[in-house]
Amino acid sequence: MRRVSTLFLKIVVILIGIPILALCIFLVPELGNLAAKLLPKFAFIKYLVFIVFYASAIPFYFALYQAFNLLRFIDKNKAFSELSVMALKKIKYCAIAISCLHVLVLPLFYLFADKDDAPGVIFVGLVVPFASMVIAVFAAVLQKLLKEAIDIKSENDLTV
Repeated sequence: MRRVSTLFLKIVVILIGIPILALCIFLVPELGNLAAKLLPKFAFIKYLVFIVFYASAIPFYFALYQAFNLLRFIDKNKAFSELSVMALKKIKYCAIAISCLHVLVLPLFYLFADKDDAPGVIFVGLVVPFASMVIAVFAAVLQKLLKEAIDIKSENDLTV
């Protein structure tokens, strides 16, 4: 039963990466062109958008790889190990990096909202940083709980 659920989660992790790849291929160039049209005085803004969004894809895929590793550790009955704690720590740092990178783009969402008179666009721009920070906090809590469980397990192994 456990192998089936981890296999399902592994497939889900892979499937999560596909839409982000499609967004990087199709949506990011459109966002860069839109930013260049909104701010014609700043010609470099298009490349700034490219850099921020493509740079945030790197920690995203690294975090997916770490989640895949975590599922492999569960399959090998090594869920309560330092390797799992390190994987959660790396996921936490990746989520923080994604959040920080997307906060850098928030002024563009403000300019777009100001130009089109649509203030709700600013909240759309806050979705990714907020979700990333929630994931970072969740990973930090899991990391701490797993570390405490490992410590308790090692104390019990020493007393027996």
